[in-house]
Amino acid sequence: MEAVELSMNAKWDVKSGLANVRWGILLALLTIIFGQALGVAFGVFEDAMKGYLKAEGERAFEAVYAGNRGQLDATVTKSWSYFKRAHLHAGGMGTTALALITLVALLPGQRRFQRESAAALSAGALGYAVFWLMAGMRAPALGGTAAAKESLAWLALPSVGLFVGTTLLFAAWTVVSLFSIASHGPDAPSDQT
Repeated sequence: MEAVELSMNAKWDVKSGLANVRWGILLALLTIIFGQALGVAFGVFEDAMKGYLKAEGERAFEAVYAGNRGQLDATVTKSWSYFKRAHLHAGGMGTTALALITLVALLPGQRRFQRESAAALSAGALGYAVFWLMAGMRAPALGGTAAAKESLAWLALPSVGLFVGTTLLFAAWTVVSLFSIASHGPDAPSDQT
């Protein structure tokens, strides 16, 4: 691939830019694969997965639900919707992370910052998708989805914080870079450390 001249002393090419953010790309792809694997599991094992949720709730029926069959059924139904949320979040957030990381890899900037923020974005995406799956798995035994989400706040909050925060950072970085390139030309000085 051809190198792009960014300044008098700095050369940048697509291969080195993508290699720099490889761990973020790998985590983004892992997140996408996680989402697709859940989709396949739904198609093949949906009844068994729903049976697992029901069995977990039945074990806690007297102690947690105090014999309230309606509450148990509602929790199992909501738990299954959390499984689907995990699938959808993994696909959407993983794809978003992959697109943003690729875009940022093409922009001038500090290599270390690009590398670390790419990994943070993808880690947030994967963590948040895993949160929804774990919340769905825990809810029947805990008596509801609110308790399950609360028990996993340690995973949800940092994950969504990394994802949303890094997305906003990448958006600002992209706008600044594009306007800088537009006003100074492609030969504008770039920090490549």
